[in-house]
Amino acid sequence: MADLDPDVREFALSIFEANGRLVSAGNDLVAHLGLTSAWWQVLAALRYSPVPLAVASIARNMGLTRQAVQRIVDLLAEQGLVEFKPNPHHRRAKLVVLTSAGSDALLGAERAVAPLDQAIVDEIGVARIREATATIRAMVGVISDRLDGPDDH
Repeated sequence: MADLDPDVREFALSIFEANGRLVSAGNDLVAHLGLTSAWWQVLAALRYSPVPLAVASIARNMGLTRQAVQRIVDLLAEQGLVEFKPNPHHRRAKLVVLTSAGSDALLGAERAVAPLDQAIVDEIGVARIREATATIRAMVGVISDRLDGPDDH
């Protein structure tokens, strides 16, 4: 077994820590809107995707299980934040789309987090944020290439 690279371990642990803090802060910041971080993530995934998505695609893009995303989407649909549309590429896998209420909820969440976003930009700077984003995306690519099956791409 190869020795573990301490830099890679520290990087991975930092991502875990950041994820935990983001989820916790997100829950706190959007609770008054009746949202959770998980709901907010799915709403954002739908809003910022260039094409309508099925549950499996949302899950794949977010690195979550299809079942977990299905539960969230079903709850969002009950709240009137998303709705299902026919999928011309798959009869059973409906597309999930934001309703106007879902768009409004997402806008509220983004407004709630805007001061924290600005503090991060002010402290870290746009260039470092973009570099970190590129690094994390590259890391995801390496993980996907090494661990996902050929049907998972």
